[in-house]
Amino acid sequence: MRTLPPPRRQRGIALPVMLIMLTVMLVSSIYLLKSSTSTTMTTANLAYDSALSKSADAGLHAGFAYLRSVTNRADLLVNQPAQGYVATLTPTWTVSNAAFWIGAVNLPVNPATGDQVQYVIHRMCTFPGAYNDVNNSCRTTSARPNSKASQPFGTSLALGGPKFLQQPQIHYVVTARINGARGGNVVTQAVVLKGP
Repeated sequence: MRTLPPPRRQRGIALPVMLIMLTVMLVSSIYLLKSSTSTTMTTANLAYDSALSKSADAGLHAGFAYLRSVTNRADLLVNQPAQGYVATLTPTWTVSNAAFWIGAVNLPVNPATGDQVQYVIHRMCTFPGAYNDVNNSCRTTSARPNSKASQPFGTSLALGGPKFLQQPQIHYVVTARINGARGGNVVTQAVVLKGP
């Protein structure tokens, strides 16, 4: 009769390998879950910023509508606080300066979102008054690319720019901003050209 060899001791190597694999899978699934959550939040924030930008455009439209509706051009030579119009713009100001927003007008609060748009219109001139005063310096452009001017179209943006044979167009910058309820801030600008 043959005797069987004694049973071998089990070493149990499969159990630790499986536990390591399960740990790696658990960490990977947590990372994927967080990644998909961050992607969702990023997409939501981008959509929110886009909605704020569209809301801020209402300020640009209001400023443009005012400039378009002015029939007496002399009104544009001085500040019009009720309309958010400032006849000058200091070149060193940016939208982050508090002085930039002096004279701004608030549009009515949007009842659906609670957001409020603020806008201001600046004439790009150093001083109030006529654009062609000796001491005044305004940003001007030829009325049309083919208009008769002593200099080519576009060169009027330089300091000491040319004198046009016809009346040039003066630059007005309309700036609108909105501070969203969730901390989003959007500032948009548009340049409007209008004859003196």
